[in-house]
Amino acid sequence: MAEVDSPEVAPSQEPDLELVRRVQNGDSAAFDLLVRKYQHRVLALIGRYVHDWSECQDVAQDAFLRAYRAMGSFRGESQFYTWLHRIAVNTAKNHLTAHNRRPPTDDIDAGEAEQYDVGTRLRDTDTPERELMRQELERTVMRAVEALPPELRDAITLREVEGLSYEEIAQKMDCPIGTVRSRIFRAREAIDTELRPLLDTDSATRERAR
Repeated sequence: MAEVDSPEVAPSQEPDLELVRRVQNGDSAAFDLLVRKYQHRVLALIGRYVHDWSECQDVAQDAFLRAYRAMGSFRGESQFYTWLHRIAVNTAKNHLTAHNRRPPTDDIDAGEAEQYDVGTRLRDTDTPERELMRQELERTVMRAVEALPPELRDAITLREVEGLSYEEIAQKMDCPIGTVRSRIFRAREAIDTELRPLLDTDSATRERAR
Protein backbone atom coordinates (compact mmCIF):
# COMPACT_ATOMS: atom_id res chain seq x y z
CA MET A 1 0.00 0.00 0.00
CA ALA A 2 1.33 3.41 -0.86
CA GLU A 3 2.62 5.55 1.96
CA VAL A 4 2.37 9.23 1.14
CA ASP A 5 3.70 12.22 2.97
CA SER A 6 3.31 14.85 0.27
CA PRO A 7 3.78 18.36 1.64
CA GLU A 8 1.77 19.84 -1.22
CA VAL A 9 -1.74 18.57 -0.54
CA ALA A 10 -3.00 17.15 2.73
CA PRO A 11 -5.63 14.44 2.19
CA SER A 12 -8.38 16.44 3.86
CA GLN A 13 -7.71 19.60 1.87
CA GLU A 14 -8.82 18.43 -1.54
CA PRO A 15 -12.27 16.92 -2.25
CA ASP A 16 -12.32 13.24 -3.13
CA LEU A 17 -14.02 13.86 -6.47
CA GLU A 18 -11.27 16.23 -7.58
CA LEU A 19 -8.63 13.66 -6.62
CA VAL A 20 -10.55 10.99 -8.54
CA ARG A 21 -10.65 13.19 -11.62
CA ARG A 22 -6.91 13.71 -11.35
CA VAL A 23 -6.34 9.96 -11.14
CA GLN A 24 -8.56 9.41 -14.16
CA ASN A 25 -6.42 11.94 -16.01
CA GLY A 26 -3.27 9.96 -15.26
CA ASP A 27 -2.09 11.55 -12.01
CA SER A 28 -1.13 8.52 -9.88
CA ALA A 29 0.06 10.77 -7.03
CA ALA A 30 -3.56 11.81 -6.49
CA PHE A 31 -4.44 8.18 -5.81
CA ASP A 32 -1.68 8.02 -3.22
CA LEU A 33 -3.45 10.86 -1.42
CA LEU A 34 -6.69 8.88 -1.43
CA VAL A 35 -4.83 5.86 -0.06
CA ARG A 36 -3.32 7.95 2.69
CA LYS A 37 -6.74 9.36 3.57
CA TYR A 38 -8.62 6.05 3.69
CA GLN A 39 -6.07 3.33 4.43
CA HIS A 40 -6.89 3.16 8.13
CA ARG A 41 -10.63 2.88 7.46
CA VAL A 42 -10.07 0.17 4.88
CA LEU A 43 -7.75 -1.76 7.19
CA ALA A 44 -10.30 -1.56 9.99
CA LEU A 45 -13.08 -2.68 7.68
CA ILE A 46 -11.15 -5.63 6.26
CA GLY A 47 -10.08 -6.52 9.78
CA ARG A 48 -13.71 -7.35 10.50
CA TYR A 49 -13.44 -10.15 7.92
CA VAL A 50 -9.74 -11.10 8.03
CA HIS A 51 -8.41 -11.31 11.57
CA ASP A 52 -4.73 -11.97 10.94
CA TRP A 53 -3.03 -8.56 10.84
CA SER A 54 -0.42 -9.24 8.14
CA GLU A 55 -3.04 -10.99 6.03
CA CYS A 56 -5.38 -8.05 6.55
CA GLN A 57 -2.72 -5.66 5.25
CA ASP A 58 -2.21 -7.77 2.13
CA VAL A 59 -5.94 -7.81 1.42
CA ALA A 60 -6.17 -4.05 1.96
CA GLN A 61 -3.35 -3.49 -0.51
CA ASP A 62 -5.14 -5.71 -3.00
CA ALA A 63 -8.35 -3.72 -2.48
CA PHE A 64 -6.59 -0.44 -3.22
CA LEU A 65 -4.98 -1.97 -6.31
CA ARG A 66 -8.40 -3.11 -7.55
CA ALA A 67 -9.80 0.35 -6.86
CA TYR A 68 -6.98 1.95 -8.81
CA ARG A 69 -7.59 -0.32 -11.78
CA ALA A 70 -11.33 0.36 -11.66
CA MET A 71 -11.01 4.12 -11.17
CA GLY A 72 -12.09 4.80 -14.73
CA SER A 73 -15.53 3.37 -13.93
CA PHE A 74 -16.17 5.72 -11.00
CA ARG A 75 -18.77 8.29 -12.09
CA GLY A 76 -19.33 10.15 -8.85
CA GLU A 77 -22.86 8.78 -8.39
CA SER A 78 -21.96 7.86 -4.80
CA GLN A 79 -19.38 9.05 -2.30
CA PHE A 80 -15.88 7.80 -3.13
CA TYR A 81 -15.56 5.99 0.19
CA THR A 82 -18.88 4.22 -0.36
CA TRP A 83 -17.51 2.95 -3.67
CA LEU A 84 -14.17 2.02 -2.10
CA HIS A 85 -15.98 0.31 0.78
CA ARG A 86 -17.79 -2.02 -1.63
CA ILE A 87 -14.52 -2.94 -3.33
CA ALA A 88 -12.84 -3.62 0.03
CA VAL A 89 -15.70 -5.83 1.23
CA ASN A 90 -15.75 -7.80 -2.02
CA THR A 91 -11.97 -8.21 -1.92
CA ALA A 92 -12.10 -9.49 1.66
CA LYS A 93 -14.91 -11.93 0.88
CA ASN A 94 -13.16 -13.18 -2.26
CA HIS A 95 -9.99 -13.68 -0.23
CA LEU A 96 -11.81 -15.79 2.34
CA THR A 97 -13.51 -17.85 -0.36
CA ALA A 98 -10.19 -18.44 -2.14
CA HIS A 99 -8.75 -19.80 1.11
CA ASN A 100 -11.71 -22.08 1.76
CA ARG A 101 -13.09 -19.91 4.51
CA ARG A 102 -16.72 -18.92 4.63
CA PRO A 103 -17.34 -15.16 4.41
CA PRO A 104 -19.93 -13.61 6.74
CA THR A 105 -23.46 -13.81 5.39
CA ASP A 106 -24.17 -10.20 6.39
CA ASP A 107 -22.17 -7.41 4.81
CA ILE A 108 -20.66 -4.72 7.03
CA ASP A 109 -22.08 -1.28 6.34
CA ALA A 110 -19.73 1.58 5.65
CA GLY A 111 -20.68 3.12 8.99
CA GLU A 112 -19.49 0.02 10.86
CA ALA A 113 -15.85 0.22 9.77
CA GLU A 114 -14.16 1.11 13.03
CA GLN A 115 -10.87 2.87 13.26
CA TYR A 116 -9.66 5.28 15.91
CA ASP A 117 -6.62 6.88 14.31
CA VAL A 118 -3.69 6.87 16.68
CA GLY A 119 -1.17 6.63 13.86
CA THR A 120 -0.60 10.38 14.01
CA ARG A 121 1.24 9.86 17.29
CA LEU A 122 3.89 7.90 15.45
CA ARG A 123 4.27 9.69 12.12
CA ASP A 124 7.33 11.67 13.13
CA THR A 125 9.63 8.73 12.36
CA ASP A 126 9.49 5.70 10.10
CA THR A 127 12.04 3.28 11.57
CA PRO A 128 11.15 -0.43 11.60
CA GLU A 129 10.68 -0.26 15.36
CA ARG A 130 8.24 2.63 15.03
CA GLU A 131 6.36 0.84 12.28
CA LEU A 132 5.99 -2.24 14.49
CA MET A 133 4.75 -0.06 17.31
CA ARG A 134 2.24 1.66 15.01
CA GLN A 135 0.91 -1.71 13.88
CA GLU A 136 0.59 -2.90 17.47
CA LEU A 137 -1.31 0.27 18.38
CA GLU A 138 -3.70 -0.22 15.49
CA ARG A 139 -4.30 -3.85 16.46
CA THR A 140 -4.96 -2.77 20.04
CA VAL A 141 -7.40 -0.10 18.90
CA MET A 142 -9.29 -2.53 16.70
CA ARG A 143 -9.60 -5.00 19.56
CA ALA A 144 -10.64 -2.26 21.99
CA VAL A 145 -13.32 -0.90 19.66
CA GLU A 146 -14.61 -4.40 18.92
CA ALA A 147 -14.95 -5.06 22.66
CA LEU A 148 -17.05 -1.93 23.32
CA PRO A 149 -20.77 -2.25 24.04
CA PRO A 150 -22.74 -1.66 20.82
CA GLU A 151 -24.01 1.79 21.79
CA LEU A 152 -20.47 3.01 22.58
CA ARG A 153 -19.02 1.38 19.49
CA ASP A 154 -21.64 2.95 17.24
CA ALA A 155 -21.17 6.40 18.78
CA ILE A 156 -17.36 6.44 18.47
CA THR A 157 -17.58 5.08 14.92
CA LEU A 158 -20.02 7.76 13.80
CA ARG A 159 -17.82 10.44 15.36
CA GLU A 160 -14.28 9.29 14.54
CA VAL A 161 -14.83 7.39 11.29
CA GLU A 162 -17.82 9.06 9.68
CA GLY A 163 -17.05 12.50 11.09
CA LEU A 164 -20.64 13.26 12.11
CA SER A 165 -21.44 16.09 14.49
CA TYR A 166 -22.89 15.38 17.94
CA GLU A 167 -26.25 16.63 16.69
CA GLU A 168 -26.18 14.28 13.70
CA ILE A 169 -25.18 11.35 15.89
CA ALA A 170 -27.99 12.13 18.34
CA GLN A 171 -30.48 12.12 15.49
CA LYS A 172 -29.09 8.92 13.99
CA MET A 173 -29.02 7.10 17.32
CA ASP A 174 -32.30 8.66 18.49
CA CYS A 175 -30.98 9.88 21.82
CA PRO A 176 -30.13 13.22 23.51
CA ILE A 177 -26.87 15.00 22.65
CA GLY A 178 -25.77 14.61 26.26
CA THR A 179 -26.05 10.85 25.90
CA VAL A 180 -23.96 10.98 22.74
CA ARG A 181 -21.24 12.98 24.48
CA SER A 182 -21.24 10.53 27.39
CA ARG A 183 -20.99 7.51 25.10
CA ILE A 184 -18.14 8.99 23.08
CA PHE A 185 -16.29 9.99 26.26
CA ARG A 186 -16.68 6.47 27.69
CA ALA A 187 -15.58 4.89 24.42
CA ARG A 188 -12.46 7.06 24.22
CA GLU A 189 -11.69 6.36 27.86
CA ALA A 190 -11.94 2.59 27.26
CA ILE A 191 -9.70 2.80 24.19
CA ASP A 192 -7.16 4.98 25.98
CA THR A 193 -7.06 2.50 28.86
CA GLU A 194 -6.01 -0.23 26.42
CA LEU A 195 -3.51 2.03 24.66
CA ARG A 196 -1.86 3.58 27.72
CA PRO A 197 0.50 0.67 28.54
CA LEU A 198 1.77 0.63 24.95
CA LEU A 199 2.21 4.39 24.79
CA ASP A 200 3.93 4.47 28.18
CA THR A 201 6.33 1.75 27.04
CA ASP A 202 6.99 3.61 23.80
CA SER A 203 7.65 6.89 25.65
CA ALA A 204 10.09 5.17 28.02
CA THR A 205 11.90 3.57 25.08
CA ARG A 206 12.25 6.91 23.32
CA GLU A 207 13.49 8.54 26.53
CA ARG A 208 16.19 5.90 26.97
CA ALA A 209 17.25 6.37 23.34
CA ARG A 210 17.99 10.07 23.85
